[in-house]
Amino acid sequence: MAEDKEPERTVQEPLVLTKYKMAADIVNRILGLVLQKCVAGASVREICEYGDNLITEDTSKVFKKEKEMKKGIAFPTCVSINNCICHFSPLPSEADHMLKEGELAKIDLGAHIDGFIAVVAHSIIVSKPVENEEAEKKKVTGRQADVLKAAYLASEVALRLLKSGNETGAVTDAVNKVATAFKCKPVEGMLSHQLKQFKIDGEKTIIQNPTAAQKKEHEKFKFDLHEVYAMDVLVSTGEGVGRESEKRVTVYKKTEETYQLKLKTARMFYIEVKHKHGAMPFNLRSFENEVKARMGIVECINHKVIEPFPVLYEKPGELVAHFKFTVLLLPSGPLRITGLPVDVDQFETENAVTDPELLALLNLASRKTNKKKKKTKPAPEKPVETEASAE
Repeated sequence: MAEDKEPERTVQEPLVLTKYKMAADIVNRILGLVLQKCVAGASVREICEYGDNLITEDTSKVFKKEKEMKKGIAFPTCVSINNCICHFSPLPSEADHMLKEGELAKIDLGAHIDGFIAVVAHSIIVSKPVENEEAEKKKVTGRQADVLKAAYLASEVALRLLKSGNETGAVTDAVNKVATAFKCKPVEGMLSHQLKQFKIDGEKTIIQNPTAAQKKEHEKFKFDLHEVYAMDVLVSTGEGVGRESEKRVTVYKKTEETYQLKLKTARMFYIEVKHKHGAMPFNLRSFENEVKARMGIVECINHKVIEPFPVLYEKPGELVAHFKFTVLLLPSGPLRITGLPVDVDQFETENAVTDPELLALLNLASRKTNKKKKKTKPAPEKPVETEASAE
């Protein structure tokens, strides 16, 4: 087919780079607004709806003259609490969750402009609503501090290893070492994917904490210049094994499989998915008639033209932290375009990273490469461009 022969568009093209950065700016702004909503007494469903509405609204404001350009949600807003690992984003017909002070909340969302995707995930401890922005933040202690610091520092180490010529296996090993230092485990088998235009799950992947079977089956890759990745780090205080629960799936994605659907409701549903969402993940909330959508999706899933993002859980009582960022592999080094700063001094833990190689990588974060260098010295090579520092 003609469109299959078109050359792949990469960040080497200035307009593509611009679209990635515009999507990232939208995502970072909305993440900040969503985090403000994550206070005790707030409804998870309302927060998810708020995030999705903002993504739709903000992406509609760019490239207005390009009437045919696809823009919008690249990953629907999810808010997963405590031992819930990922993908919790309930429908109006389902039980909601009201946030409680002290819970560990993970926010996950994404936007795209012309199929160029920016995704992000961030973890916080839910607090009471405060009117004074200057109010002092409480220190995070115990296992909450362990898992949050482990996940954040693991993501920082991963960022520094995402360089052209490095292997994906190095990232897998480093994330595991950081988690172990805090007596935690990366969530087993979770994948970080290469991003391409209109493709959130590219063929190159980085696996977390693989099982023995996954180690044999999972192919290792080398990073190449001008690639883009969604780097996902999920760390648990428990065994790191995700399990499906009774919570109904609400997030799905169209696959590349084809099948002649038999039921009219399934065909109508599939047509609407292709028209509204294309290859991007979506939430069933985006369909006017939830009952018809639920009916139509069954045959689609059975024949693998639609795939679910199951709601996964660790064992009760355990905690999972999640940080995700989008990174562009540029000649000057990896450029992280999504994610908000994290104050690691808030995490009070007796555990620490002591491995010299990991510490050397983390120390690179103390150099603020986005500041102008003095002319009296030659500018050092820019290894990592990052907003936050991790000492």
